[in-house]
Amino acid sequence: MSRSRTPLFSLFTCSALGMLAPGVTALAADEIQGAATTQAASMPDALRPVTHQQLDSAGGNQAAWLQPNGSYTETRFAPATQITPANVSKLRPAFVFQTAVMESMETAPIVSNGVMFLTTSYNHVYAIDAVTGKEYWHYKHKMGSVTTYCCGPNNRGVAIFGDRLYMGTLDSKLVALDTKTGKLLWETQIADPELGYSETMAPVVVDGKVLIGTNGGEYGIRGFVKAFDADSGQLLWTFYTIPDTGQEGIWAENDAVGRNMKRDVANEKQQLAAKGGDFYKTLGGGVWMTPAIDRKEHTVYFVVGNPSPDLYGAVRPGDNLYTDSLVAIDLDTGKYKWHYQYIAHDLWDLDAASPPILVDVRDKSGRMIPGIIHGGKTGFIYVHDRRDGHLIRFSEVMIPQEGVWTLPTPTGARMLPGANGGVEWSPMAFDPKTRMAYAANLHQPMTYQVEV
Repeated sequence: MSRSRTPLFSLFTCSALGMLAPGVTALAADEIQGAATTQAASMPDALRPVTHQQLDSAGGNQAAWLQPNGSYTETRFAPATQITPANVSKLRPAFVFQTAVMESMETAPIVSNGVMFLTTSYNHVYAIDAVTGKEYWHYKHKMGSVTTYCCGPNNRGVAIFGDRLYMGTLDSKLVALDTKTGKLLWETQIADPELGYSETMAPVVVDGKVLIGTNGGEYGIRGFVKAFDADSGQLLWTFYTIPDTGQEGIWAENDAVGRNMKRDVANEKQQLAAKGGDFYKTLGGGVWMTPAIDRKEHTVYFVVGNPSPDLYGAVRPGDNLYTDSLVAIDLDTGKYKWHYQYIAHDLWDLDAASPPILVDVRDKSGRMIPGIIHGGKTGFIYVHDRRDGHLIRFSEVMIPQEGVWTLPTPTGARMLPGANGGVEWSPMAFDPKTRMAYAANLHQPMTYQVEV
């Protein structure tokens, strides 16, 4: 794939605030042809390998940002205190950095020892001075001949550990780069892009393992989370988000907040009895965003995306587990612990995408317990007991609701929220001081139409 006109993409950063914002300039660039690591300047000696201890304590580090969502708990809370309500209006652009890619930008930069590592669409990686914007090196991935991806050629960031960066690619590879030089150290094939698999999420490194999910729920894949050895790239374990058996679930008729979803369960059961459940191999269930990690309990938490085919449930009877669910698995083995499904047999693409946050919450008796919260496309924030996944409560709805669970019709049926919101893939944040959670919502209705 090539483009005849490829302007550069730019970033600016505000002084004292690690905020990136887009701009466009009309210069030609080669986005995806060929592959190389270009050295622009020598990396400073101040860059040091990142230890497990630093990753564990990343949430309290005021001088670095070592995890895509700030910490293993994914609160996105920054403990720095230099910027206040009194001086925020005085922020000014400190530098502008131009990338070689004109496309959407959804990256979460990593900052270590004053060096910022950021990614762009099409799997470019840059190392720049976080204070001045000076470029140290630029890595461009050698893309395979086949890529199949939904929703843009995005990349949401790298993981860092030791002297290496880890990135998933659109052609479904995991690559390891040298932090000082950008040199490719190894790459391993995660899945087959010809079958619809791709990678856009930022991985997470924990206990010497690189954890990464997969995209492709729109193309008939079987979703997963995989763990790879951080030194060698060797596969350690795989958890499939679609189980071999039992994906029909409990035939739930209501969603997580108790609203009837208008399912014809009797007809679905007849279909399953007549045709069997072999469709699990192509039932979707991608994992869009970085998992959260409970270090004490050695547990990995993540949300699972939509079933496949999307918006059409006639060929996939049942609840379609574990799509549209919050899932917990064992960090050491990848074995299942529990799940909670928000929407069974999803016909509206209201899958779970925004990464969960680990935080202590009050149970129904008022006691503080280990909790986990997730913001849904439905416009609710769900509060769970982290130990077994049961739903404690949900928030007031954050966006208007209209015609919820309206079934698609030949003439089209309008529903709000539509497939892009409330809380889409964008992460939430949590302030431990005020105990407030913050969620960006989309107010975007959709008309669902079925062709006959």
